[in-house]
Amino acid sequence: MKQPVFVTGGTGFVGANLVRLLLQEGYPVRVLVRPHSHLDNLQGLAVERVQGDLTDLDLAEKIKGCQFLFHVAAHYSLWQADRDKLYQANVIGTRNILAAAQQAGVERTVYTSSVAAIGVQASGVPTDETYQSPVEKLVGDYKKSKYYAEQEAIQAAANGQDIVIVNPSSPIGPWDIKPTPTGDIILRFLRRQMPFYLDTGLNFIDVRDVAWGHLLALEKGKKGDRYILGNQNLSLKAILDQLADLTGLPAPQNSLPPWIPYSVAWVDEKILAPLGKPPSVPLDGVRMAKQYMYYSAAKAIRELGLPQTPISTALKDAVEWFTARGYLD
Repeated sequence: MKQPVFVTGGTGFVGANLVRLLLQEGYPVRVLVRPHSHLDNLQGLAVERVQGDLTDLDLAEKIKGCQFLFHVAAHYSLWQADRDKLYQANVIGTRNILAAAQQAGVERTVYTSSVAAIGVQASGVPTDETYQSPVEKLVGDYKKSKYYAEQEAIQAAANGQDIVIVNPSSPIGPWDIKPTPTGDIILRFLRRQMPFYLDTGLNFIDVRDVAWGHLLALEKGKKGDRYILGNQNLSLKAILDQLADLTGLPAPQNSLPPWIPYSVAWVDEKILAPLGKPPSVPLDGVRMAKQYMYYSAAKAIRELGLPQTPISTALKDAVEWFTARGYLD
């Protein structure tokens, strides 16, 4: 019988896939769920649910009895108005859960960071774990909050806690309930809401490979090390062309000059949002899109055995999952 594991963020995209993998591999799973969390991604799963939040004073009691911790939970937002929420959830929340894990006697923690915390090199060459962008050059408070949260994990590891850090790139696949920005690209394509595309690029990976990367990090990762969980570097146009091949829908053929979405985003966040209108285009999102966010997962492939499922498979399964659950209606 394998030892129990504690998972934060189990109701989300990566977390839901990780929980399924852990159950498949025979781990008893305890999941921290917030009082108002949507539990659809956990329906029908034989997990123990513990209601609580990363700010709870009794976190250690909730974790007690679990040998391992996967801290996947994070707040994601590119809206500048959400700055305080990002730092409270991502930085303070990480500090709290790591302290609670140590108090509860957790043997090893896998902390889910992001390639966002690493940044990109100006040259555009794929970035690996040896690079770190100066924090002031990271675009937006989401990336900065993930950087500072990762520093909490690095410091805790330096102080003797057994922590392995994983940095997923852009996952694709099923259980993308919110959806994530990557899922939103797929949905906008399927709904025919993408007449143009931005000239940008990302590193993509099947979300189930990300889940395996977490488990492999638990089993094989070096204490205090970080591992980029990624697969293929592709331009946004290449992803849209793959979606066109899969679905038979036409891909947009013309790119949009960056100044157009930038102008829309600036008006949205700086003028309309303070007047009470919900913004539609995040300014930081447009600023990020100016960079090709390419990464190398060679270390995770070599040291952990990270799987490299074809991106076409991940796209196909994502399309089928969104379609079956009425996201196109």
